Amino acid sequence: MYVALAGIAWGTGGAAGALLFRSSGLGSTAVSFWRLFGGAVWLVVACRLLRRGPLVRQFSAAPARYLLSGVGLAVCQLGYFAAIPRLGVGVSTVISLGVGPLFIALGARERITGTLLLAVLGLALLVSDGGGGDASTAGVVFALLSGAGYALTTLLNRDQQDPVVSASLGFIVGAIVLLPFAGDIVPAPASWPVLAYFGLVPTALAYALFYTGLRTIRASTAAVIALIEPLLATAIGVLAFHERLTTLSLIGAATLLLAVLLQARRE
Repeated sequence: MYVALAGIAWGTGGAAGALLFRSSGLGSTAVSFWRLFGGAVWLVVACRLLRRGPLVRQFSAAPARYLLSGVGLAVCQLGYFAAIPRLGVGVSTVISLGVGPLFIALGARERITGTLLLAVLGLALLVSDGGGGDASTAGVVFALLSGAGYALTTLLNRDQQDPVVSASLGFIVGAIVLLPFAGDIVPAPASWPVLAYFGLVPTALAYALFYTGLRTIRASTAAVIALIEPLLATAIGVLAFHERLTTLSLIGAATLLLAVLLQARRE
């Protein structure tokens, strides 16, 4: 349930990101920076309210883990947005989100199941009309790096005793890594409410829930269940932005939902 809720929270991030690109005047990397920085701020506040120990002390207990987790978050963001102009939104999404569960299963030495492959197929069909671009080797590499970054931070945050602290430290490191690439990071004043939401729900809340779920289920299972994200993002696109789905996309949505339910039942 925690992972499913995380996927739902992540699914609202696409609409929030679209609004930010329209109103904030920020580039994609700057938006990613504000996402991680905002998530860090919200979780630091949560740590204070929950009376967690000093974050510096927590970081010093396992610095390599938190540094690599933050780098994974930053690479996930940078790789995805670098792949889009080279491959298009659809192909970039299929590669980055599709290889994530595969990398996680390999990294955790888990078996790649038919359900996992079914989820990747459903994702590919769902975004089959998601925008095209000139295929390039560099684009594929960037998308693979995005999936690898997601897999890295997922594997590093298994069995964490305090997911809120772990997520906050990862966000802080990730924001620091993104800052040199962000360019102009001053957003338009009208975009501050959306930025606050972007940092809170699809970032701070979503990752805290996801890391909490990782304490009790396998990482590959969590990655498949979290694919609720593109399903919800697609539904929001249809309902709020009047986007249309092709027959293949509808089949993909049904296939992906079936894979998520089968994986949850199997766990």
